[in-house]
Amino acid sequence: MMSAALLLLADGRFPAGAHAHSGGAEAAVRAGRITGPASLEEFCRGRLHTTGLVAAALAAAACGGQDSAELDAAADARTPSPALRATARKLGRQLMRAARATWPSPELDALAAAFRGGLHQPVVLGLAARAAGLAPADAARAAAYDAVSGPSGAAVRLLSLDPFAATAVLARLSAEVDAVARRATEAAALGDPDALPSASAPLLDIGAEAHAAWPVRLFAS
Repeated sequence: MMSAALLLLADGRFPAGAHAHSGGAEAAVRAGRITGPASLEEFCRGRLHTTGLVAAALAAAACGGQDSAELDAAADARTPSPALRATARKLGRQLMRAARATWPSPELDALAAAFRGGLHQPVVLGLAARAAGLAPADAARAAAYDAVSGPSGAAVRLLSLDPFAATAVLARLSAEVDAVARRATEAAALGDPDALPSASAPLLDIGAEAHAAWPVRLFAS
C-alpha cells in the first residue's frame, strides 16, 4: 500500500528547494536537446537510468541504515561535476531542514550537526524516508521519480510546454521509474557502498558546469 508519507516526500510542493532546480533541463533546452514532449521524454529516460539510478540506490541504502558518511563519500565519487556536487549538498541541507521540521528525529538532528556543509541530497532523502517510517524501496521510488519530475516541471516553464503533455511524459515513464527503483533497492540491499550503481551521464556534467557560469538563468541548476 502506498504510504501518505511517501506521497508527501515525493510531492513537488514539499519545501526542500527542488522547484528552483531544473535537473539539467535548462542547459539541455539551450543546447537544443529538449525541444518538445518527445525529446523531453528521452532526456528524462536517460537521466532516470543514470543519475536517477545512482540517487535511488543511495537513498535506499541510507533509508536502510547504512553509514551516512560512507554513502556521502560514495555520492561524491559518483558526481564528477563540482557544480553538481555543490547543488547536491545545497539541496541536501534544504531537505534536511524540511525533514527535521516534518518528522522530528534525534538521528536527523545529530547528522545535521555533524555535517554542517550538508550531505548529498539522495542520502538525506533516504534519511528522511527512514525518519518517516518508510522502507528502502519507498526511498528509492521517491528518488527515481524525482529524477524525471524535476526536468519535466522545468520544461513547462522553459518551453511554455503544455502541462498535460509534460504529465503524459511522466505517465509513460512510470513503469521504468518502478523498475529503476527495484534495481536500486536490490543493489542497496547488498550493504556495500562500493557495490552501488555508478552509471554516469557526461552531458549532464558538462551542461551543469556551463550552466553554473551563465550570468542569467531561470533555474539555480
